[in-house]
Amino acid sequence: MLDKKEIDIIRKEVEKSMKNGEIIETSKGDFAHFFLKNAFDSIETAKLLIEVSTKEEMQSSLGFPKFNGFLWVINSSYYSMFYTARALLDSRGITIKADNSVHSVTFNALVYYFYLNGKLERRFIEDFKEAGEEAFEILGKEKAKILIEEYSSEKEKRNKFTYEIGEIAIKGKAETSLKRAKKFNEEARKIIEESA
Repeated sequence: MLDKKEIDIIRKEVEKSMKNGEIIETSKGDFAHFFLKNAFDSIETAKLLIEVSTKEEMQSSLGFPKFNGFLWVINSSYYSMFYTARALLDSRGITIKADNSVHSVTFNALVYYFYLNGKLERRFIEDFKEAGEEAFEILGKEKAKILIEEYSSEKEKRNKFTYEIGEIAIKGKAETSLKRAKKFNEEARKIIEESA
C-alpha cells in the first residue's frame, strides 16, 4: 500500500504541516473523548442504517419502504475511523488544525506518528486509507479530491463506483466498510487505553 515514495511524501507533508501550524505537538490532548464519542456515534449510525437497509419489516414499521442507506453506511463507517484516528492522535498530544485538508493531514499524521514507528499495524492504515477513498468516491464529495489526488490510480476506481456499481455491490462495500471500521476502532482504542 504505502511504498517508499509515498512515505517520503507523507514525511515531507507532515513536516510542512508542522511548520504551518496544521499539526501541533503538545504534552496532552483534550479532545480524545470527544472524538471517541463521535466515532462511537458514527459506528452506531452505520449499524442502524445497515439494519434498516436490509430488513423489510423494519422499513415498513418505520414508514420507509425500500429504504437504502448503504451509501451512508460507508460514509458513517469512514467517519468513525476518521474520528478514532483523531482521538488516537489527540491522546498522544497531536492536534490537527487544518481547515481545508483535515482528512489528508489526519491520514498523514496517523502514518507519521503510528505507522512509521510500528505502533499501528499496516493493515489498519490501509483500511483507513481505503475507507476514506471509498466513502468519498461513492458519495462524490468534493473533499475527496483532497484525500485522494495523490493517488491517481484511484481515478479508474472512482469512475467505476460512480457509474457502474449496482445496489448489491454497494451493499457489499457497506458491509465491508462497517467491518473495517469496527476493527480499526478496536485497535486504536487499545492503543489509547495503553497510554491513559
